[in-house]
Amino acid sequence: MKDHKKLIVWQKGIDFFMVCDKLIRKLPREERYETGSQLRRSALSIPSNIAEGSAYTSQLQYKIYLESSLGSAFEAETVLIAIEKTYPLLYTEELKLCFSLIEEIQKMLIAFINKLK
Repeated sequence: MKDHKKLIVWQKGIDFFMVCDKLIRKLPREERYETGSQLRRSALSIPSNIAEGSAYTSQLQYKIYLESSLGSAFEAETVLIAIEKTYPLLYTEELKLCFSLIEEIQKMLIAFINKLK
């Protein structure tokens, strides 16, 4: 078992979830329950899959969970793009931070996955 809490990508995943949560709280009520729920689930899935995968001793199993985490990262990015297109003049600072973090997480996960090949 690896200590997932020491992984920078896991830490950034938690940070991403927290930033997304702040954005979600600013969305209109109807968006909080639909779009916000989708973003919250996909954002939390990123560090959760990293943590779950770290419990396996097999690199192949670990890689599968990292790939799932990467899928969640792309899902979260898609929700952020939808929010940005729906509210082009609102939430610009929050979205800028979210996009910066998710891009960094995606790059880190891709590098990590490639390292396990």
